[in-house]
Amino acid sequence: MPAGPFDFHHTRPSARMTVSIDMGEVRGAGSAASCQFDLEELLATRLLVQGNSGSGKSHLLRRLLEQSAPWVQQVVIDPEGDFVTLSERFGHVVVDAAGSERDLAVIATRVRAHRVSVVLNLEGLEPDRQMKAAAVFLNTLFEAERDQWYPVLVVVDEAQLFAPAASGDTGEEARRVALGAMTNLMCRGRKRGLAGVIATQRLAKLAKNVAAEASNFLMGRTFLDIDMARAADLLGMEKRQAEAFRNLERGHFVALGPAVSRRPMTVRIGAVETAGRGGGPRLTPLPQGRPEDLQDLLFQPASQDERVAAERPPVQHAIPASEVLERLTRQAAKREEVESEPLDREAQDKAVDAVIAELLGDGEAAFQPMAALYQDFLVRCRIARLPGRPPELPEFRQRVALARAGVEASDIDPAVWSAAETVAASLPEEMRGVYLLLAKAALEGRPCPPDSEIARAYGTRSPGRARWLLTHMEEQGVLVCANDLRGNRIVTLTDLDCRTAPQSSRAVG
Repeated sequence: MPAGPFDFHHTRPSARMTVSIDMGEVRGAGSAASCQFDLEELLATRLLVQGNSGSGKSHLLRRLLEQSAPWVQQVVIDPEGDFVTLSERFGHVVVDAAGSERDLAVIATRVRAHRVSVVLNLEGLEPDRQMKAAAVFLNTLFEAERDQWYPVLVVVDEAQLFAPAASGDTGEEARRVALGAMTNLMCRGRKRGLAGVIATQRLAKLAKNVAAEASNFLMGRTFLDIDMARAADLLGMEKRQAEAFRNLERGHFVALGPAVSRRPMTVRIGAVETAGRGGGPRLTPLPQGRPEDLQDLLFQPASQDERVAAERPPVQHAIPASEVLERLTRQAAKREEVESEPLDREAQDKAVDAVIAELLGDGEAAFQPMAALYQDFLVRCRIARLPGRPPELPEFRQRVALARAGVEASDIDPAVWSAAETVAASLPEEMRGVYLLLAKAALEGRPCPPDSEIARAYGTRSPGRARWLLTHMEEQGVLVCANDLRGNRIVTLTDLDCRTAPQSSRAVG
């Protein structure tokens, strides 16, 4: 394709493969050049789309998805069910978010592992459930194993719903987890292969730390002064030029960014192959009839179906899951005060450890996100009629790390083991269980645990991630890894002044 006035590919190193996608045509200055997006640059620098309702944002996102579908895996967070039609033409799998959060986490894990393009359909869910479902899905994509960090274009329509600038009608817990997931996507997702493309009706309603991470911008028709000012600021335009956003036609956007152009230019988005299920309002002739007939239609006796519908109780607003759990916990605590004697601290710890052991006994549960595990743990505590309040999330995380590592003090000198626990407590959370696993092996004079055992203590199936963690811990000065003459790994724990025996060559995997 010949280079146009807005094609900057010739300035990039020729060794890098460039995939250009056609988004439409550049308008103004007497030219109608094709607007080319550098897909690889877009994946590295992310995209923000802004425009009032009816400006053509969904059409733009659909064009982007259709043009890039042959080149990159795609995940679409779709609050209104507009993009499910991509499945008919491009083979996207539609994931109905009405299932449980655990099911969504499992599906998201498989999406990353098998590189399947999907549309997460949130249509029909309450706002709180939409936010939590999107958060679980995005967080699971983010937490994928290192060897699955392939490029994924993650498109979030109506991003202000999932990363609001201020609290609104939704629960604070739902807002917190959704905002955290969106922040991970836009701020930390690039190294994990996740390229965020977010679209919003109003920049003022979108959290600033989420919007600020995008380097490419497409700004459509905007009417409010505050949104026009923010759009002009992001594009490096003068304030007097901000008025131009009011005059943009539907489907026209001002573009800027390393993936498209070094200076602002107006783009008309091209045609699409698929269509959304929704659409703008269209004038339709009113039904014809005589006034007396219409009056009879309205005031005739109600049918059986109409009476049933009229007597149906009003829909109750869903209570946030956190509030339900809190109520159940309070009720269980009150009941236990009457029905049973409180357990002492030691018995309480044993009962909690038993519930965690049962929880992690499920092979899949051991690798679930911590938030999903904690919800499952609270339910199991109530089923087991465990008296008193269950551990808070930080204590639960610590117990799970120890349980994943499968370590106990056994017959090790209590003073020495206490020192190991003290060192582990000073480490980041993800290192603690692995450190104690290695400490037990070293203090008992046993071989270094195999990669698979270290991976499980880390909460992953990937031996590669286990080896990466050991390298990271060595860089932090926590331990030293070395090999004997046969190439078997030996781990020295510097703070405890002890080391493991050489790892058995048959236990490397």
